[in-house]
Amino acid sequence: MIKKYSLLKSFGYAFDGLKTAFESEANFRIQTIMATMVILLSIILKFSYIETIILIMTIGLVLILELINTTIEILAGNEITAQAKKIKDISAGAVVLGAIMSIIIGLLLFIPKIWKFLL
Repeated sequence: MIKKYSLLKSFGYAFDGLKTAFESEANFRIQTIMATMVILLSIILKFSYIETIILIMTIGLVLILELINTTIEILAGNEITAQAKKIKDISAGAVVLGAIMSIIIGLLLFIPKIWKFLL
């Protein structure tokens, strides 16, 4: 029998998942702290509405990829099989690709602002 959950309970479970990831996964914790610092810097540098949207979407992408990667690593387990290694490596590759993209986008957004701020 399928249990029905209220929308409120569903959000509660989702926030429990975020809390669990933050408490148990160092990479997610580091990325969340870095994201907060980047957003604060974007406020100081007075990012435009569009720049802010791009920044938040980029940060969101990296955090989502990290959560998916963590889930895949848990599902793959601690077994050291060729298939588990392949699954984990591909999943980690997605996170790295997202991180590289976010660095490039971040540089494109921040360098002109920092340059203008310093001059």
